Parts: sequence; structure tokens; C-alpha cells
Amino acid sequence: MLSIQNLSFYFGSRPLYENISLHIKPKDRIGLIGANGTGKSTLLRLITGEYTPDAGSIGKAKDCTIGFLNQDLLSYQTEDSILSVALEAFEEANLLQHQINDILHQLETNYSDGLVDKLTNLQSRFEALGGYTIESEAEAILEGLGFATDDLQKPLKQFSGGWRMRVMLAKMLLQKPALLLLDEPTNHLDMPSIQWLEEYLNNYEGAIMIVTHDREFLQNTANIIIEITARQLHSYAGDYEFFVEEKLLRREMQKASYDNQQAQIRQTERFIDRFRAKASKARQVQSRVKSLERMDKLDDIVDENAKVHFRFNFGQASGKVVAEFKNISKAYGENVILQNATATIERGDKIALIGANGRGKSTLLRILDKSEVVTGEIEIGYNVRDSFFAQHQLESLDLENEILTELKQAGSNKTETELRTILGCFLFNGEDAFKPIKVLSGGEKSRVALAKVLLSEANFLLLDEPTNHLDMQSVNILIQALNQYEGTFIAISHDRHFVANIANKIWYIEDHIIKEYPGTYDEYEYWRSQRAEQGKVTKSQQPKAEPKKEKPPVNISPDMEKEKQIKKLNKNLEMIEQDIIGLEKEFKLKEEALASPDVYENPKKLALASQSFAIAKENLAKKQREWDKIATEIDSFVL
Repeated sequence: MLSIQNLSFYFGSRPLYENISLHIKPKDRIGLIGANGTGKSTLLRLITGEYTPDAGSIGKAKDCTIGFLNQDLLSYQTEDSILSVALEAFEEANLLQHQINDILHQLETNYSDGLVDKLTNLQSRFEALGGYTIESEAEAILEGLGFATDDLQKPLKQFSGGWRMRVMLAKMLLQKPALLLLDEPTNHLDMPSIQWLEEYLNNYEGAIMIVTHDREFLQNTANIIIEITARQLHSYAGDYEFFVEEKLLRREMQKASYDNQQAQIRQTERFIDRFRAKASKARQVQSRVKSLERMDKLDDIVDENAKVHFRFNFGQASGKVVAEFKNISKAYGENVILQNATATIERGDKIALIGANGRGKSTLLRILDKSEVVTGEIEIGYNVRDSFFAQHQLESLDLENEILTELKQAGSNKTETELRTILGCFLFNGEDAFKPIKVLSGGEKSRVALAKVLLSEANFLLLDEPTNHLDMQSVNILIQALNQYEGTFIAISHDRHFVANIANKIWYIEDHIIKEYPGTYDEYEYWRSQRAEQGKVTKSQQPKAEPKKEKPPVNISPDMEKEKQIKKLNKNLEMIEQDIIGLEKEFKLKEEALASPDVYENPKKLALASQSFAIAKENLAKKQREWDKIATEIDSFVL
């Protein structure tokens, strides 16, 4: 369907891709992953033709239509209703509808058989295109993505960027392109909408390529994972869990190959040093010198799982009760968010605030921050010091500051060395610390802002969608940091992997009140599914259970047995080398004893010393033959 052959692409003088190839087949579900800056979005733009490769080619079948959902669509605005915008997907049907309406208007004053025949033909074609069901299809998709029925006739211009993005996604899904390219589609979706989209994509008839940091979404939608690393594409024929297992296996094989080669190099160098001066070994020594020169040196593996090795401290712990809502009410006109809501946050709570958009999650954080006016009473506990992270607060970063300077202003009184260590944990290494904020990407700015929040020495954190724009490695770092954090926090997130790994309580807003589940997200999901089975929650409120995917079998490379054999031989060789070292010492002592004048003057002692020397010499020669045999066997595997 689409083929990439030997493609290379450069940003200035920096190669982003070098001689990559990829074949996309109908119904492929591809998850495209990699660290920020490796070129995931760039690859999508190369496929659409927005960028031109510096070398290689991209070919596609004539019937391969492409739909591309990207963050640029956030800026699209119009006075047309969101339903009308979604219906723009049916270009031919819309044109036919216009022609049909025009003929019907003419027939009111100018009836003729010709117009009737033309109308019949147009209506037949319109029906064949499904024209009489397109509006209900568009409504179903828009409502699946979280829009209320009353919203469908509202102008697109009235909605925020995230909601406009949902409309553009609905339009693209209605177009049903042969290849659907989705760049971070979950960034502006809540959990119910993400679950709806998962089910929709699993039934989608075309091919899909998805860029996302949401592991759960990737696991539930992709059956091929392509990782971008070191300017190359590495394909894994399975879902995300398979990718994790297979990559670990590949890394173990690479590490084993590297270690074996290094051991072989050391042994070859020892052989060369030991026998360099012996004429009888000259040919073997020269052969090994040449083999080292010809050897294609393997690279050691690089640990990509950055770990947080520091603790986030705060000056004083808060009191037992951090915050308490007492009959809180909040509404925007007729839109009631909270009504007589009551809740308590205690020291050590790690709360995930989840649920559909529009329920008031961000409003709740602003209430806690006391930046939102409410009726009722909110009490902040003793010694509570809060710090608030939200996406709009990225704008508060001083664009002229360097990253290190920005962190110094966080008020933690840490030394520059400590701050640079922290920056390393947030993937800013070496000279990155001196980059100006203004040159950073959205994801990099998010990491700086998060580092500032965690360094603020606040004992109560308010986090609104902290994983947006973060890659998987950065999300993992944030999870580690929050697990080490000894204070209290409440976090809004649609990332189920993130929520499952940081929360010990789940909050959600239902019927305008705050409800709490006192357990982890996995426990909450199980409890919620049990409620659904018992009929306490309606079917429409529950995402459909996904059938459990069978993991594809892990393909064990035939090289694994060879690697094991090499490892075993190297271990034997090291043991023999230790024996040789001992025998060489013994041989030297026997040689010195044989040369002693006392021995030469005593025939009996000379006979015993000669016999002992001969035994030591034979034992040493025997071990050296064993060493040569195993070293030669290793050579046959490696060289």
C-alpha cells in the first residue's frame, strides 16, 4: 500500500534518518514510538508529502488515501456548526445533496420529465453513497468523542482548541482514508473518549499509524511497534507488551555479543603479547593481529531507562488534614459543576482525579489553589504549602532564562551541582542546562516546569495533565519522582498507565459531587466493572470490554544458542588462564631450582629436580594446548 525505500532526511547538517525502509500493508496497526526529537512527527509529514526526503523515495498505491491528524489543526476556526464541519468529510454526497435541493426547488415552479429523471439519478447515487445516513453517522462519532447532542449545532469557533481537535478527528474518521496518521490523538481526549476511540480503531478497515505516549492506548490499538532510535527504524511484530519483552531480549543478545567480543579481543591480545617473541607462533600471532584489524566492533548497549536518584524535600510536613471541602458549590451560568460537595484530603494522599471532560476536574484544582471563587467553605490545613502545575503555566517560564537559571528560581536552595543532577534526571544532560527556554519544544518546557514544581519544596502538589507532550521516557521519570515524593498530591490525567502507577486514591465527579474510591486505579476499574455487571451503572456509562489480545510468540533467535556457547567457552578459558598463571609460577620455581649449584653438585637432587621440572613443563604445555583449542573454537564462532 505504501513503501519507503532507503530514505534519508536532514535538519540542516543533522541527519534525522539514514537509509530507512518501511512497508505499510492494508489493515496494519502501527505504533510509532521514540524519544522526543527522534523524528516521529517528521516521519508522518514525510509520508503525507509535506516534507521532501533528501534521499530515497516514498511510493504509494493509487487508491491509498491518507488522513493526517496533527496539532496544527488546533488553530482551525469557523462559524459553521461542528456537525457541519464533520459532514465536510462527505464531499461528493454534499455536492449531490446541493444538486438535489436545487432540482427540488426548480420542480416547484417548472415541472418536467427531464428534471424528474435527473433527480432520480442523483438520488440513486446519493443513496449508494449512504447519503441518507451520513448525518446520523457523524452524530454518533461526535457524541462518541464526548460532545453532547445539544453541542452539535453550535459554531466550531465557540469551542476550545482541544474540542476543535475532536471535531477534526471526527471529520477524518468519517472520511475513512486508507491510511490514517494520528499524531498524539489522546492529548485532548478524556478517558471515556479514549476508550471509545480504541474500540473504533480496532474495527477500522484501513491501516493506522499512531504516535502516542499513552502506553495503554498503544497496547489496545497497535499490533506492530516501530521504534525510532539512532536514525533507524526498528520493527517489532506485536503489541506494546510484546515490544517491551522482545526489546529486552534483543538488548540481552546485544549485550552478550558485545561482552563475548570484548572477551575475545582481550584473549586475542593476550595471545599476541604472550607469543609475539616466539618464532614457532609467528604465523598464528600475525593471523590474530589481522583478525583484530578486520573485526567489526560491536557497540555496548545504552541504558535508556533513566532513573531518578534524588529525593524531593520540603521544609515542613503538613498537618494531618491537608484540605477539606464543606458544602462547596460552583456553576458557570446554568452549567452546574459542584453542588454541596464535601471531601477531605489527608497527608500522604496520592489522588488521581479522573473522568470525562467538562465535569469540573480543572475547576476543582483551581478551587484548591484558591484562584476560583466558590460558595461554601474550603479549609486548607496546617503548614500546607502548595504548588500548581498546568499547561498554561508554561507561559510563566522566562523565555530569556537558561534552564539552569530557571531552576535556581524554584526556591529550593540546591547547589548548581545538585540542580544539574536533577536536570539529568529530566533528560537535560551536559550543556543542555544552558539552553535558553525560548528554544525548547513544548515537551521540553513541560519537563522544566515539572522540575520547578517538584523543586519548590511544596508539600502539596496540584498537577493538571502533567503528562501532556511528554514522551514515554519522560512519563516514566515523572512516575518515579512522584513515587519518591513524600508529600501529598492530586493529579488530573487521562493517561491510564500514569494513573495506575502513582495513585492510592481515585476521585471522580458524579452528580455534581466529589466521589472517592480508596484504592489504586486497577482496583477502581475492577470495582467499576463489578458495579456495571450488577446493573448499578448503565451500559452507556461503561466502556465496552476489550477482548484480551493474544500475545504473539516471542521469536527466539538461533544466535542465542551460539551466544550461550560462546559465554560458556569464555568462562572455561578464563579458568584455564588462571591455571596457566599458577603453572607458570610453578614452572619458574622448578627452573630456578634446577639451575641451583646445590642441585648440580648432588646427582640424586639433580635427578629429582629434573623430573619435577619435566612434569611442570608438561603440565604447563598441556594447559596451553587446552587454551589454544578453546581460543580457536571461539574464533570459529566470532570471526
